[in-house]
Amino acid sequence: MVVYGGLDWFVALLVNAALVAYLALFPAFFAVVLRRITMRFGPMALMTAPLVWIATELGRTYLLTGFPWVLLGYSQASVLPIAQLASIFGVYGVSALVVLVNAGFASLGASPPKGGHHASPPEGGHHASPPEGGHYVRIIPLATSLATAALVALWGASRLSSPTLTREGDPIRVGLIQGNVAQTEKWDPARGPSIFADYLRLTEQAIADGAQIVIWPEASTPFFFELETAKADQIRAIARDARVPILVGSDQVERGAMDRYFNSAFLLGPDGTTAAIYRKMHLVPFGEYVPLQKLLFFAERLVVAAGDFSAGDEETLFPVAGHHMSTAICYEIIYPDLVRRFASAGSELLSTITNDAWFGQTSAPYQHFAQASMRAIENGRYLVRSANTGISGVVDPYGRTLAQSRIFEQAAIVREVRFLRTSTLYTRIGDVLAYASAIVSLAMLVLARRRVQ
Repeated sequence: MVVYGGLDWFVALLVNAALVAYLALFPAFFAVVLRRITMRFGPMALMTAPLVWIATELGRTYLLTGFPWVLLGYSQASVLPIAQLASIFGVYGVSALVVLVNAGFASLGASPPKGGHHASPPEGGHHASPPEGGHYVRIIPLATSLATAALVALWGASRLSSPTLTREGDPIRVGLIQGNVAQTEKWDPARGPSIFADYLRLTEQAIADGAQIVIWPEASTPFFFELETAKADQIRAIARDARVPILVGSDQVERGAMDRYFNSAFLLGPDGTTAAIYRKMHLVPFGEYVPLQKLLFFAERLVVAAGDFSAGDEETLFPVAGHHMSTAICYEIIYPDLVRRFASAGSELLSTITNDAWFGQTSAPYQHFAQASMRAIENGRYLVRSANTGISGVVDPYGRTLAQSRIFEQAAIVREVRFLRTSTLYTRIGDVLAYASAIVSLAMLVLARRRVQ
C-alpha cells in the first residue's frame, strides 16, 4: 500500500489495521461460539470444534466478498496423504481434520466448569461427582480423532499409490512463460519494448521445446491488448504461424459514459484470432478495489493507484485442441467453489495466471502456489500456473508438483499434462460439509442459549 499504492505510511497503517480487524473477527467468533457450547454441554462438546471452525472459514470466504487466504487446511498441502481428503470435502474438510486432532488433545485437559452449566443436576440439586475412572473417558475423543486421521492418511496413501488419473485423458504439452518483470518497471515506457520482446522470445522458445499451448501471466502485456493492435498482431502472428494457442493476461477497457476496466485473459486460437475472453470475477480488496469506500474514505488514493476494476460475471471456458480449459486470475485461485464451478461446467484442465511481484521476497508467493495446488486435488485436474515473477509450475491431480520455477527469474517451462473429465466427489457436491457445519453450529448455539436461560 505504501510502495505500490501511493499511501502515506500512517494511512496505510489504518487500512492494514482495518483488514486485520476484519480477519480477527472469525477466530474470535469461533472462540465465543465454542465456549458457549462447551459451557452448556460439557468438555465432550469440544469435538464440535471442527464444525464451528470451518463455519467461520466459510464466512471468511464470502463475507464482504471474502478473504480466504491461507485457510487452515492449506497447512497440509504438502502432506499429500492427508491432502487427498480435499477430493471429497475440499480444503474445508482438511481444515476440519486438523481441528479435530487438536480438539482431541485439548479434551485431555478439559474439565467440567464449576457451577455445572454443562448439564442439568439430578433431583436434589447437586451435581454428581465424576465417576471413578472418568479420566479414561477423556481419552476417547483423542483416540477417535487420531484414528480418524490415521484412516485418512492410509486411504490417501493408497490413492497416491495408484494414480489412475495420470494415465487417463488426452495429453498436451503446456508452455508457461515467466517474464520476471518488477512491478515498478511494468508500466515504465522505457522498459515496455524490452519487456514485450522478452515475452515474445520466451514464447518462441517454449514452442520450439514442443509447447502445444502457451500461457502468459496475469497483466503480462505492458499495454492494453485490444488497444495496441500492432503489438497484439505480433502475438497473433506467432500463434498463427506455429498453430499454437496463446493465453495472454492483459487489462481490458470497456468504453462508455463511465469507462470500465477489467483484469482479463485472452485466448488466441491457432489461427491467431481471439477465441475467448475471461474477465476476473473475484477482485483483490485493497489491490483492485477498496471495499466500503465511503467508510474507508482515507484510502481513496489507493483506488487511484491500484486501479478501480470492475468484476466479470461469466465463467468462461477456453476451447483448446477439442477440449476445454479454464483460468483463474491471481487471487481467484483461493476460492474453492469458483474453481469447482469451472470443473463442473466442463473444464478439463485448470490454469491460473498471476502477478506476485507485489509480494517481494516474502512467504506469500509460496503460500499462493500451495493454495493453487489444493484446487488440483479437489477437482482431480492438472493445474498449470504462469506467474510473472514466480512461482510458475505444474501440479498433477493428486497435488504433486511436477515442475516449478524459482521466484524472480525468467523461465519458459514446458511440461506434458492431460485433459481429464472424471469428476471427484468434491466437484459433484461442493462445500456441503462447510454449509452443513454452519447449520449445525448455529443450531447448537441456539440450543445452548435456550438451555442456559
